[in-house]
Amino acid sequence: METPIKDLNGGQILANALVRQGVNIAFGVPGESFLPLLNGLVDHPDFQFITCRQEGGAAYMAEAYAKLTGQPGVVMVTRGPGASNAMIGMHTAYQDSTPMVLLVGQVGTDMVEREAFQEIDYRRMYSECAKWVGSIDRVDRIDEFVSHAFHVAQAGRKGPVVLALPEDVLYMFGQENPVKPAHIVQPGLDLKNFDQAMRAFVSAKKPLIIAGGGNWNRVACEDLRQWANAQGVPIATSFRSQDIVDNLDPAFAGDLGIGANPALVKRIEEADVLLVIGERLGEMTTAGYRILTVPQAKTTLIHVLSGPEELGRVYRPDFALNCSPENFCAALKTVEMDSQYELTNLKAAHDAYLTFSSPVAVSGTLQLAEIMHSLPNVIPRDAIMTNGAGNFAAWVHRFYPYGAYKTQLAPANGSMGYGLPAAIAAKIVSPEKVVIAVCGDGDFMMNCQELATAARYDAFPIVLVVNNSMLGTIRMHQEREFKTRVIATGLTNPDFIKFADSFGMPGFRVTKTEEFAPAFAKALASKKGALIELVLDQEVISPSKRLSELGS
Repeated sequence: METPIKDLNGGQILANALVRQGVNIAFGVPGESFLPLLNGLVDHPDFQFITCRQEGGAAYMAEAYAKLTGQPGVVMVTRGPGASNAMIGMHTAYQDSTPMVLLVGQVGTDMVEREAFQEIDYRRMYSECAKWVGSIDRVDRIDEFVSHAFHVAQAGRKGPVVLALPEDVLYMFGQENPVKPAHIVQPGLDLKNFDQAMRAFVSAKKPLIIAGGGNWNRVACEDLRQWANAQGVPIATSFRSQDIVDNLDPAFAGDLGIGANPALVKRIEEADVLLVIGERLGEMTTAGYRILTVPQAKTTLIHVLSGPEELGRVYRPDFALNCSPENFCAALKTVEMDSQYELTNLKAAHDAYLTFSSPVAVSGTLQLAEIMHSLPNVIPRDAIMTNGAGNFAAWVHRFYPYGAYKTQLAPANGSMGYGLPAAIAAKIVSPEKVVIAVCGDGDFMMNCQELATAARYDAFPIVLVVNNSMLGTIRMHQEREFKTRVIATGLTNPDFIKFADSFGMPGFRVTKTEEFAPAFAKALASKKGALIELVLDQEVISPSKRLSELGS
């Protein structure tokens, strides 16, 4: 006699479907709109729901988790206001090509299009920052929709997807239609196109590689590093992709983005063949699309991307290869540069990076460049460095040499408030690693409430708060464009030391360079992380300019 199949409610079916996709952790803020899903997760005692204090912080944590693990980050939020708060993390994931699945509560199917309580049309809301938005309107299609979501998030150019969960469907009873985990579908290599492109590359006199974007893994990074060293070809990285290659590796030529090394920019402009792997060549990497001319670059351009829709979108490459970095770099191992190629290019490019990343002095008693440059002497090469957005980040990216793959977590969309949630997620993923969040005071205060999440899950990073009591980036632009006509950029801050103490974290205030080392040593020894406030003179607006020198 057959055992009758037990009916489950939609929340239980959805919870089971997520677990079958390999999901064992989610970040979010609980809401009444998806209570049956939370109830279903109770049946999976190994599933960890990280309760965050705001949906923006939760979405950032899920995005950082996905970057570190290669698995889609899952975030669960309630309808309306919760979904709105989560938008910032979705936009970050979209521009960073990070796989994410956002599960968001929705009004019942019997109330749609009435502007019911907290109702939003998520297809319209997320249309510009999600690869796909679906709504599970039938209980018997839950498994199908979950499978679709995890396939889309991980296929081609990876990115975020959204599943709306009508409340009544989560309460409905039905039977499961179990589906195995999603395939990770990445494009292979057109060997004929590859051979033609490589013939152009190996005969170049001044070739250069730009690597970046979000579709990399450790194997691809190592294949590229080994090949570049063996063949003597320098590797530059795109904006906030510095950890694709260890910055102390002889092949590393520096990174592009805000305040890029002029010597590196010149090297790119003078390259006769440019091989771009994984990077879209967006505004920040190309300095406002000026380093390379639009739509046809003056140099021979070989463009390798997982997403075919991005090939030719801005730049018309000479060779367009729709291929994942992993598959391309595996094939690259068979290629040898022409015997006439000048191997000294590698050393010259790396030496230029080392010169540019050497500390420069600014006015005042606190030398941020010296502090950032000194960190590798006291932390492991696999330490994870996170940051959000602001002028303070210029010191991190220029003077701190990142280690190998996934030692950098920073938003390519320039989003403030990212550093602290990302660091907490990193401590949850790798509690044994040193994790440092570098934040500006304005940046830190956008998600400072997530220290409560760090305390709850014993996931304390070391937090460096660069405090100049203003929104430095905006103030810099004001001074440059409208000299002395300053408005809205001053900040009133709490006592950061007391704030950290309220969450059980030790806090230290540093006003002089020599005070940093002993404070940081105590932070490393602490089991509760630490917050170190770095008090910076407002005149120190960048590594190379004083505030009063702008706009004159």
